[in-house]
Amino acid sequence: MGFIWALIIGGIIGWLAGLIIGKDVPGGVIGNIIAGFIGAWLGSFLLGDWGPEVGGFYFIPALIGAIALVFILSLILRSVKRTA
Repeated sequence: MGFIWALIIGGIIGWLAGLIIGKDVPGGVIGNIIAGFIGAWLGSFLLGDWGPEVGGFYFIPALIGAIALVFILSLILRSVKRTA
C-alpha cells in the first residue's frame, strides 16, 4: 500500500508543479508521477529533508524540485518546437 500511496503523492506533486508553472507535464498522469518523483529527488538533493512528510516525500522540497523540473522541461520543449 505504501508504493501506491507514493505514486499518488508523486502524481499530486507533479500536477501541482504544472499548475503553478502554468504548463502541462507531457505524458499526462504518468508524466506527473515521474515529475513528482524526480522533483522530490531533486528538491531533497538541493534543499535537504525538511517540512511535512507525506507518502515518503518531504512535501516542500519535492514541490520546489518539481516546479524547477517542469520549468526546465518546458523551456527545453519550447526550444525543440522552434527548431522543428
